[in-house]
Amino acid sequence: MLEIAKANKAHTNELIAFRIKAQEFCVDVMCVREIRGWTAATVLPQSPSFVRGVINLRGAVLPIVDLAARLGFAPAEPTERHVIIVTEFGRQVVGLLVDGVSDILTAGDDVIQATPDVATDAAKAFVSGILAIDGRMIGLIELRSILPSEERVAA
Repeated sequence: MLEIAKANKAHTNELIAFRIKAQEFCVDVMCVREIRGWTAATVLPQSPSFVRGVINLRGAVLPIVDLAARLGFAPAEPTERHVIIVTEFGRQVVGLLVDGVSDILTAGDDVIQATPDVATDAAKAFVSGILAIDGRMIGLIELRSILPSEERVAA
C-alpha cells in the first residue's frame, strides 16, 4: 500500500512542446505567459547574435531570443508560421522565437531522463532533460540558461 501511495504522489509536469527545425523541445507551462504570432523586432545595436531585438508587448519592451541560434542551430528566418513564446522565469520576461508549438504534454518526473553524458556541458546547460514519449525525443529547455546574467544586461 505504501508503494502505491508514493506512486500516486509522483510529481507531474505540464509542458509546452515546440519545434525548432526538425527537433522538438519543451518548457514548463508555468513559465509561459502567452504564445503569439511572429512580430518583426527592432534590432538593438551590440546585442548578442541570438537576440533578434525587442518588440512592444502592451507597452512593455520584450527582448526576443532566436532560440534556434541560441541553441547552436542556424538562425531562424521568421515567417508568419513562426511564433513567439513569451516566457517568465524569475523576474526576467523573454520572448522565444520558435518554428511552432506542437503539443501540451503532461509528464511525470519518472518520464524525464537526464541529459546523456555524451552531451557537452554547454548542451547540458540548455537541455536539462530528455522526454521519450510516443516515439519522440523531446529536450526540456532550461530557461535560466537562455540568457546568462551578463547577457541579460546586454539585452
